Amino acid sequence: MQTRHRLADMLEPVIDKLGYETVRIMTIGQANPTLQIMIDTKNGTDITVEDCAKVSRALSDVLDEKDPITDKYNLEVSSPGLDRPLTKLEHFVRFAGNEVKIETDELIENRKRFKGVLNGVNGSDIEIEMDNQTYTIPFSAVSKAKIILTDELLAKWEAEHPMTEEIIED
Repeated sequence: MQTRHRLADMLEPVIDKLGYETVRIMTIGQANPTLQIMIDTKNGTDITVEDCAKVSRALSDVLDEKDPITDKYNLEVSSPGLDRPLTKLEHFVRFAGNEVKIETDELIENRKRFKGVLNGVNGSDIEIEMDNQTYTIPFSAVSKAKIILTDELLAKWEAEHPMTEEIIED
């Protein structure tokens, strides 16, 4: 998997103490960089704007105190979204059955890119069904992975999150 962000050891304990899981920490851009932090709940419920604000305030306090970034930057705390990155082996277990894209940093059966249905995990290997064939990918070889936003995934989410209509009268 990707190398750990240099601030992970400082920020992950704060996120964990607040009751959230760190999905990914990365810096985007160079001139006016954004420190992007994706969080998730530990119990699988949806992340709210209030959750992001709570984590953002706590991280801002730590970043202001320790001052590990010398230049100007933006802090962005967000949910991973439906097309979330898969950064931990547990994610590949939790999101089995979804369509995914996986990139590896080494050749696996003469390829580095895979797109198919995630079957799950066997030990520390990820199993993906693609073109009527099952591929076994060592987790250690994965450089990037994410869920693909499909109509089925969106329909499932919408069914689990019924919208309430509000009628506004003048």
